[in-house]
Amino acid sequence: MTDRLSLTADTVAAIVGRQFPDLAGLPVKPILPAGWDNLSFRLGEALVVRMPSAQRYVAQVEKEQRWLPVLAPHLPLPIPTPYLRGAPDADFPFPFSVLHWIAGEPGTVRWPQDQLRLAEDLATFLCALQAIDARDGPPAGSHNFHRGGSLAVYDAETRAAISALGPLIDADRCMAIWETALSTHWPHPSVWVHGDIAPGNLLFRDGRLAAVIDFGSSGTGDPACDYAIAFTHFDERSRARLRDKLGLDPDALLRGQAWALWKALITLRDDPADPQKLAMVRKIATPQ
Repeated sequence: MTDRLSLTADTVAAIVGRQFPDLAGLPVKPILPAGWDNLSFRLGEALVVRMPSAQRYVAQVEKEQRWLPVLAPHLPLPIPTPYLRGAPDADFPFPFSVLHWIAGEPGTVRWPQDQLRLAEDLATFLCALQAIDARDGPPAGSHNFHRGGSLAVYDAETRAAISALGPLIDADRCMAIWETALSTHWPHPSVWVHGDIAPGNLLFRDGRLAAVIDFGSSGTGDPACDYAIAFTHFDERSRARLRDKLGLDPDALLRGQAWALWKALITLRDDPADPQKLAMVRKIATPQ
């Protein structure tokens, strides 16, 4: 989408200096690789400024300010926690967050070799997240692009992508995965979901999972969306380890596969000549 904002480090420094004089003068540097929903900048050594890149991501600010301090004490790994909340400014139209910085190398820079250990560590984190009282948490909706909600929200989009991609993919296999997943549901009370368990949101130190960041897509509902990574970045053994440690039934894992497939399909639809995106669709759709 073309409505995303851009900001320079100098502009961010000016905004921070006006709103938080105690932080004025701290060095500001963009964080790379960059995210999509938010523009993120390192602020000094201990803080990060996280600014929505478009109106549709603004709801994440209030949600993270409200809920990250609630979730953090119950989790076995660090997650971002708020330090300050910024207001709309002459140079930036949305509220934003200043969060505590967490050191680590994102999985987009170096994916760990020991995937079995990663599957165990991630399962431990997700078990703890799902055990937190979710009764008052934000249910799936537009604020998190329906993560934790029903796959049916994306039914028409997924079918259209399969049709448009035609012979590039195994359309019959993709449709079978999608339709079978749609026929299942989460039969338990809603639990907390991160909503975007992906390499860029997993931080590593010394090859081990050290933190989980970016809770902008978090909410409550069906946790299947958090299992998509098992099909995009895990091999068969590590996927089985994640399944066993979480005690997943086949339907939950299938819905995770469908979440991964939806995202891969619409990404490939927008760039059908990209061999990496095509390879991802084929990887996810491979019989498990």
